[in-house]
Amino acid sequence: MANRTVKDAHSIKGTNPQYLVEKIIRTRIYECRYWKEECFALTAALMVDKAMELKYVGGVFGGNIKPVPFLCLLLKMLQIQPEKDIVVEFIKNEDFKYVRALGALYMRLTGTSVDCYKYLEPLYYDYRKLKRIDRNGAFHIVHMDEYIDELLREERICDIILPRIQKRSVLEETNILEPRVSAIEEDVDEVESEEEEEILKQEVKKVVPPAPVKENKPPRLSSPHRRRTSPRRRENHRHRSPIKRRSRSRDRVDKRHRSPDHKHKEDDRYKRNNKKIRYDRDDDRHRKRHNERDRHHRDKDRDLRGHRDDRKDGGRDDKREERRDDKRDDRREDKRDDRREDKRDERREDKRDDRREDKRDDRREDKRDERRDDKNKKSTNSSAEQEIKVANELRAKLGLAPLKP
Repeated sequence: MANRTVKDAHSIKGTNPQYLVEKIIRTRIYECRYWKEECFALTAALMVDKAMELKYVGGVFGGNIKPVPFLCLLLKMLQIQPEKDIVVEFIKNEDFKYVRALGALYMRLTGTSVDCYKYLEPLYYDYRKLKRIDRNGAFHIVHMDEYIDELLREERICDIILPRIQKRSVLEETNILEPRVSAIEEDVDEVESEEEEEILKQEVKKVVPPAPVKENKPPRLSSPHRRRTSPRRRENHRHRSPIKRRSRSRDRVDKRHRSPDHKHKEDDRYKRNNKKIRYDRDDDRHRKRHNERDRHHRDKDRDLRGHRDDRKDGGRDDKREERRDDKRDDRREDKRDDRREDKRDERREDKRDDRREDKRDDRREDKRDERRDDKNKKSTNSSAEQEIKVANELRAKLGLAPLKP
């Protein structure tokens, strides 16, 4: 009786409100100590006091699936089904954050999609910390806005499968909800407007200076004796290396002082050197070709020798390997046969032992039956004899003839 839903409760999502929690978890909640002691005969008015005592949120933990008080109070709310105004007051409560978390989860389970967006989205601006317990019993810190985001986006929270709700974009297209404006966008707009105002102020402060007036001076006449170099030429002279200057000057001097005979001698030397280079190249090519041919022939000879050796010894080696393989196969087959025979012998011995035990048991039972029969016969005979004695005594008193046994 204590676990039944209230008679006046309305069905949610077409089922009993308590069925929104899975059966295994629901039975664990009914069996836990907190449910039996703290949630018994709990009303909507007393629910607030119990919710104010909560210290963390979560589902079940441990190997034996132990539910937390937060989940027990949620199931109690589904059982007694408080009014919507009470749930809204739970959500709007700013003093106790776990009361707000409990009301938000109940609204997500039982409310429509419009109510969920209407009452839960304002909680995005709540950045307080919540303690959450996981399956291993360890605590983690979660912020309230993250908890609300999981309620609206995830499919499962606190080991409870959340019912599906319509997407916000669909409700905005049908003009049921107004488009949501996040706080970040408002801050970004304010920062951008402030930056634009500062830029405008700086532009106003800047005044364009008047253009300078050029004086008409007579041009200077360059003297023929003195010629100034431009700054670029000076820089180029500075960065030039002295080695290049010297090499250029020497080449120019050599070219100036060379005679035509000297030129012819240099040409002859150049031609001779070119011829020598050509001859050397040709010799190198011929040597490479001969070396490649010799290598090719050597490789062929090696291959032929290897084939001959393989032919000579190949038959013997193959036969030896075949014999070894045959011996290995025979050994393996013998081992297999031995194992099979051993198994057969074991089975036979087991059967023999079973038969012997069965015979022994049969003999024992037969002996027991014989003993019982003997006892029964003796008891029946003794009882019959006693009856006959009693009857004979009565007959003797009455003067009748005695009965024969």
